[in-house]
Order: sequence, then C-alpha cells, then structure tokens
Amino acid sequence: MTTHHGEYKVVGGKLVAADLTIDDGRIAAASINGDFFLEPDEALEDLNAAVTGLSADAEHRVIQAAVEAGLREDAELFGVDAHAIATAVRRALGKATTWEDHEWEIIPPEPLPIALTVALDEVLTRQVAEGRRRPTMRLWQWNEPAVVIGAFQSLANEVDPEGASRHGINVVRRISGGGAMFMEADNCVTYSLHVPRSLVDGLETAESYPFLDEWTMDALSRLGVQAFYQPLNDIATDQGKIGGAAQKRVGQDGLLHHVTMSYDIDADKMLEVLRIGREKLKGKGVASAKKRVDPLRRQTGVARPEIWETMMATFEERYGARRVELDDATRAEAEELARTKFGTQEWTARVP
Repeated sequence: MTTHHGEYKVVGGKLVAADLTIDDGRIAAASINGDFFLEPDEALEDLNAAVTGLSADAEHRVIQAAVEAGLREDAELFGVDAHAIATAVRRALGKATTWEDHEWEIIPPEPLPIALTVALDEVLTRQVAEGRRRPTMRLWQWNEPAVVIGAFQSLANEVDPEGASRHGINVVRRISGGGAMFMEADNCVTYSLHVPRSLVDGLETAESYPFLDEWTMDALSRLGVQAFYQPLNDIATDQGKIGGAAQKRVGQDGLLHHVTMSYDIDADKMLEVLRIGREKLKGKGVASAKKRVDPLRRQTGVARPEIWETMMATFEERYGARRVELDDATRAEAEELARTKFGTQEWTARVP
C-alpha cells in the first residue's frame, strides 16, 4: 500500500486536500479535508466513501460523478464543489499536476522565418508530450511580414491575395484553431506555452484559457495594463480587446496554448490583407479599426522588448523558470517540418 497527497485551491474559493491510500490499483482509504465548509458534518463521511474503491486510474469525470452521487440530499458544500474535490484526488494520484510540479524553461525571442516559428509550435509541444523536453514558454519573434491563419479557416475567405502580394505578406497556417493573426514585424506580442495536458486535467476548455494566462495578467499589471478574459479566448481591457488565445492537443499528453496581443498594428494595411477583418468593420471606417486593434504600445507606453522582458521576469518569478536557447536538434527538426509541411501550399491551402 502507498499513501498519496494532493491539493487544489479553488479560484476565489477554498482549499481542498485529498489523502489517499492506494492498494492493488484502487483507492483503499480516503480522507478529504480542507478549509471549506460542509453541512451537515456527517456529509464528510460521504465524500470519503464516494472516493474509496475507485480505480487509481479513474478519470476526473468519473471521480466527480462519484462525489456528486455519494453526497446525501441535504448536504451543502461551500467554497468547493465536486469538481474541485476530483481535481485534488487526481493530483494525489499523480494524474493532474500543478505549475509547481514542473521545471519550466523559457525560450527568449529570436528572429525566425514565420514557417519555422509555427513549426516550432508542433515540435516543442510534441517533445513535451513525449517527455523529451521540460514544459516551456516561448516568445515569438519573426523576420518577415506575415498572416497566420487558424487550422480550420478558409484561405480564400480570410486573405485577400492581391493585398497580401502588394504588401509582401507571407501566409502560413498554424495547427491550432481560432482566427487570423496579422503579424508584421514588431506589431504583436506573441508567446506559446508547450505544456503537459496534466496541467489542465479536469478543467473545461473555457476554464483552461484564463488558468494558463494568469501569469500574463500579472505581467500586464506590472506594465500598468489591467487586463481580463472575455469568454472564450479574448484578452481585453476597459479600452477594448488587445489579444486572443488558441489551443491544440498534440499527441496523448501535450497541449499547445498560444496568445497574440496587438502592439502597434497598421489597421489600414490589415484591412487590405484580411477579408474577415474588413467585413467585420464594414461601414465603421479606419478609426474604428484602429480602436478595435487597441495596441499595447499606447496602453503601456514602452517598447516591445520591455514587454518581453517583463513577461519573462514574471514567468521566472512565479514558476522558477530558467531561460534557455533553442537547441540545434530542435531547430533542425522544426526546419524540416517547415520545409515539408508549414511552408507548403498543400498545408496552407488545405482549407481552400
């Protein structure tokens, strides 16, 4: 028999802990405890009994359902719920992890071709999924004007080929969903998180976005920007939207999460290149477009490298991360993928 301990702090709520004894692949005994409130007192026995006997490999939804079914009808939980209890149990079982359970790395910005940049999203996340790399935060820097369209967007519907050609815009498709990103050099702040899916175990997709970007809100706050999430995946301030996020599962155990925030976008040029942006803003004029883009430069008053530095410093302080360079083997793997996939018309136009 082995003993295991896991904890989960509900955002805006209370702490719940699970102390488990595992025997022959099942939970032989359980003690659910914490600073939450529960009525009546005897209902604590229900929580322990609901978890006891479950497989040590039980999925989050199975544990949550068992807790919900096991509570007596008149029981009331305050500060936690069945979802939180299941998360604490999964953490005790080693199936769910916290930020502190991992050694984090940061790859600082380096000017790269845009096809190589999006190829790194797939390569780095696959490496994390396969246990070949520590979880990583990577800041993007690209050396050419580009549009990065979402995995499921129509190339013809999103991009005006004449406008793209006139302005020398290189169009690539990424592996995650979401909308098109207009990315001239120095006009966006973009980063990717390459993480194990255990970090968001039990979280609904809508919950995982603000959870993974909590550190970003801290960094923006240090720069004088009070940002917040607008469901599902938009980051905004009281002056409007400043960015958006997207995700993609890679392999069985990897998750890519990336965010692009506007720094100083040329709205006129954007509307000549992106069809959807033009349609959304039809009749509103360029002034409205510029308001919609709402660049970070105006809100922070600092250069983009200072934003990068603040973000890296915040990530280091919160998670004990260390900065590393992109290694040669990973670079070569991504260059090959850029050549055979992300730089090809077959991939870019896979949704014509």
